[in-house]
Amino acid sequence: MTYRGTVKNGVVVLGSDARIPDGTEVLVEPAGVRPLMDLARLAEGFPDDPDWPADGAKEHDHYLYGTPKRDR
Repeated sequence: MTYRGTVKNGVVVLGSDARIPDGTEVLVEPAGVRPLMDLARLAEGFPDDPDWPADGAKEHDHYLYGTPKRDR
């Protein structure tokens, strides 16, 4: 179950519909914050690297670890 609330003076205040017993451990995550998606959007704006191999995604093991190319 998910409840919404706001932070007031450093304390999370849940809506009146929240019925959670005292002592219950909870996880608190800011709403709307998605750092991985923000990073992906930022990376989309990076310029192409002309020195990067065209098959870099497909053959990443070859370029990172020196394994034989899969596409031979």
